[in-house]
Amino acid sequence: MSLPQPAAVAELLKPITWFPPMWAFACGVVASGQGLSGQVWLIALGLVLTGPLVCASSQAVNDWFDRHVDAINEPQRPIPSGRMPGRWGLYIAIIWTALSVLWSWQLGIWGFYATLLGLALAWAYSAPPLRLKANGWWGNAACALSYEGLAWITGTAVMLGGAMPDTHSLMLALLYSAGAHGIMTLNDFKSVQGDAQMGVRSLPVQLGVHRAAMVACLMMILPQWAVVAYLLQLELPAHAAGVFVLSLAQGPLMRRFIQEPVARALHLSAFGVPLFVSGMMVSAWGLRSLGGTP
Repeated sequence: MSLPQPAAVAELLKPITWFPPMWAFACGVVASGQGLSGQVWLIALGLVLTGPLVCASSQAVNDWFDRHVDAINEPQRPIPSGRMPGRWGLYIAIIWTALSVLWSWQLGIWGFYATLLGLALAWAYSAPPLRLKANGWWGNAACALSYEGLAWITGTAVMLGGAMPDTHSLMLALLYSAGAHGIMTLNDFKSVQGDAQMGVRSLPVQLGVHRAAMVACLMMILPQWAVVAYLLQLELPAHAAGVFVLSLAQGPLMRRFIQEPVARALHLSAFGVPLFVSGMMVSAWGLRSLGGTP
């Protein structure tokens, strides 16, 4: 069996997708309230785990089990194009999963169990018999929880030496996970045709592209406003104002997206999502200003 080219392996692991969980982990680190200077090595270990290992594993798993759909939607990808020969897509998914588990031991018991949960969600999302992505509600929820909430909580817990984060950090992680459900839906608009043919019931397939666009925007914006209210309750008005302004800046992008969902999904993802995740960091610094997670 011929070996895949390094460029095809890199494309399969999709480095561009590593940013969201790495950012969420960094938000959890900030929200912990712990000193950062003496923990650089620990933080680096966590960033490598959440991005180049766990997230990359999820991408390989997804591409292998989506190879028939990708042959319709994106035939240029490594597996359907033949640049990833034989069953190498599956082998790489298994190897990267094993590497992720081994790496997670360096982050203590919380990092290890969080990694197991994240990898379980990744395989459940793409692989039968569960294949959660076959229904956009369940699949996007699993992905959002893993990419945002679980990564945030892991960052906080690791900095606390394995202790459970407090209610404030858990609440923000949960709210931003809910918002990330809408972000995950943005990825489904480019593949409506193939999803419909292959029985993948993404939200654009279930609801139609215009209704799905409205749902995605509501799923993104409402949790951000809930974060604003929560920060006000914590007597953090400056941070609440920052998150609110960032949410308002997403409005024009969302309006154009709702008008042209398929054409504008990538535009909202490219310019609206950075505003969303900036609000995550503003919120994390808000918790840090309270003295961190006790």
